[in-house]
Amino acid sequence: MYDLLRKSNGLIAEIRQPFEPQAYALMGPMRDVPMNVRVVALGDSLTVGFQSFGLLGNMQRATPYTDALVDHVRREFPPSSVSAEIINKGVVGELSEQMLARFDIDVIRLSPKIVIILGGSNDLGWGFAPEEVFSNLRQMYQLALKSGIVPIACSVPSMLGFDEGIRPRIALNGLIREHCRKEKVRFVDLFSATMDPATHRLADVYSSDGLHLNEEGYRKIGATIYEEGLAPILRAMLERGLSD
Repeated sequence: MYDLLRKSNGLIAEIRQPFEPQAYALMGPMRDVPMNVRVVALGDSLTVGFQSFGLLGNMQRATPYTDALVDHVRREFPPSSVSAEIINKGVVGELSEQMLARFDIDVIRLSPKIVIILGGSNDLGWGFAPEEVFSNLRQMYQLALKSGIVPIACSVPSMLGFDEGIRPRIALNGLIREHCRKEKVRFVDLFSATMDPATHRLADVYSSDGLHLNEEGYRKIGATIYEEGLAPILRAMLERGLSD
């Protein structure tokens, strides 16, 4: 079984296989040892799982997409094959430049095998050009690869209630997608997964306040990142027999 831990500082969600003495006492060949995989989810409020404030001004319970990742990993991989740790490093309101500035501390120094990078929506809201935002994201992808970490690059979701803000998101996502195609980086299309196909707006069923998602929206993000990004990487790692 898996052990799910919740930490208040930084909304860290971790999934670990508990130590089972009887299993290790009977441990046979190395192929029976579970593959240890640490995953860092880096981002802003969309990684935190922030939802809009309620009528009384109190923030609704955060529902990070990493919770869904935990559930998906647990359902597909038995503890005997994968021991996974998912660490949420989201910061509300953060810009991509700030994510880049803390990349060494919050990603590289944690020595993960995989990093999920979702950022840029705040930058676009402040009027930064898609090209400038992409430059910061590209540097993060490159830093990950240079450090032997597999990056998962995510497109930013659409929005609801401000159509003028959709075009810059499409532009940024196009830059991310093209870079990933050329450099063979894993790309996850969260924009398409959560939009209304008829309008390209964030689908109402996934919206909390037009910018942030609701619980169903974050579950959808988690499922999409798992299906398009994390699961294929974990399966490939298992096939190659990679482990600590």
